[in-house]
Amino acid sequence: MSPQFAQLGRATYEAAERAADVLDVLRGAGDVRDELAAVLRTHGEPEPVEITPAGLADLRQAGDELLRVFRAADVGEAATAINELLSGRAHPPRLTAHGGGSGWHLHVDASDDAPWGEWFLTSSCLALAVLLAERQQPPAGICASLSCGRPFVNTGRGSERRYCSATCGTRERVAAYREARPKDRV
Repeated sequence: MSPQFAQLGRATYEAAERAADVLDVLRGAGDVRDELAAVLRTHGEPEPVEITPAGLADLRQAGDELLRVFRAADVGEAATAINELLSGRAHPPRLTAHGGGSGWHLHVDASDDAPWGEWFLTSSCLALAVLLAERQQPPAGICASLSCGRPFVNTGRGSERRYCSATCGTRERVAAYREARPKDRV
């Protein structure tokens, strides 16, 4: 966890990162249930992690909606998207430990047995809302590299990120430099 997010709590940062990682898997075509289950386990989702075909469809729908936050052009657009996504979907915050299977944490879905899509959308929006409120910047983005497009969480201080990683940013800067450089004459 980045030191600047110590005040936010590990759960908020990890839920936002989980949202980006799940969205990244959902970009894939076909049956990505095994990849989704692996990502969810990596992020501490208690067993069993069983995603049915209907659950995958539910997650894809939620992911399509959540992308509005990641694609937001500015903080106001991100806040509006989060508010609209939570409106009518989020329930009063409640603490759960999933029957003792994990540490206590907040949920705003209907119950511990809520459908995957409801859980994913509401928990992701809650985490992204906290990041937005803390930083007063869009909490997430989509990598500006045309060869990437991966969703990412905006965790740094200062100006907003444009790329998901230093690798993508460097690749784009090198390409722009090469394009702007005068061509050698033969």
